[in-house]
Amino acid sequence: MTAIHVTTWDETGGEGVPAIFVHNIFTWGTDDTYGFGAQRPLADRYRMLLMDRRGYGRSPDTERSDFETDAEDVLGLLGELRDASGDHSGGAHLVGHGYGGVAVMLAAAQRPDMVRSLTLIQPSVYDAAAEDPAVAALLRRVRDVAPGVPLSMTAAEFLRASTEGIGLPVPEASPQRLRAVAASMRERPVWEARVPLEPLRAAPWPTLVICGTWEDAPELYRTYVGEAQIACAEAVADAVGARMLRVPGFYPHTQQPVAVNAALRELWG
Repeated sequence: MTAIHVTTWDETGGEGVPAIFVHNIFTWGTDDTYGFGAQRPLADRYRMLLMDRRGYGRSPDTERSDFETDAEDVLGLLGELRDASGDHSGGAHLVGHGYGGVAVMLAAAQRPDMVRSLTLIQPSVYDAAAEDPAVAALLRRVRDVAPGVPLSMTAAEFLRASTEGIGLPVPEASPQRLRAVAASMRERPVWEARVPLEPLRAAPWPTLVICGTWEDAPELYRTYVGEAQIACAEAVADAVGARMLRVPGFYPHTQQPVAVNAALRELWG
């Protein structure tokens, strides 16, 4: 069994095609605020497996989260599904947001034979768009401050600075949220990821990239993060030949769940 916690939402009696969801920073699989709580209606036809990355949610503590370890956990879960199927057929749909998008891309590139489709919600693959001015500016900012400044703050201080400091509402500082923030503070920087894109372009299954339009985001958030996220999403979609879905807002699956869930049903159907 994998070392991470997986929540299963399934109204099909075990007959639905599996879909694995991997979350971003500050959150966990079933979280309504930043995670995939709004995707629960998809359980009417699919077996949803919501993975808590190490150090997050109900998964065990770890000294440092790592996208390569996350990818290994995704592969382990895919292997368990394959073994449980008996005939080793099928595979699973993969959905990843942000940091989780990097993890599912790494996993899919290693074992495309165990994947049915790939959905990337604003994937943090900065290497794919490193020459874009917005991405280059973001990378200069984060490299200048990491790791000393964030690690000198408490999780509550970092949560407030990362939300209120750029014009976003501060979520409730519950123990589960603060644990997720602390894990985010000490995880391996996502800009170190080097994702092989050619295996994903050559894969036989479809890929969907989902990105917000960011026009209603607070100005600082849009300038410091949003423009780079849009550039990454566009670069990844172009590099792997994916369909691109743009929706209003800056957290597509929580702010526009109807549109995102409809797109997932279309892709999976």
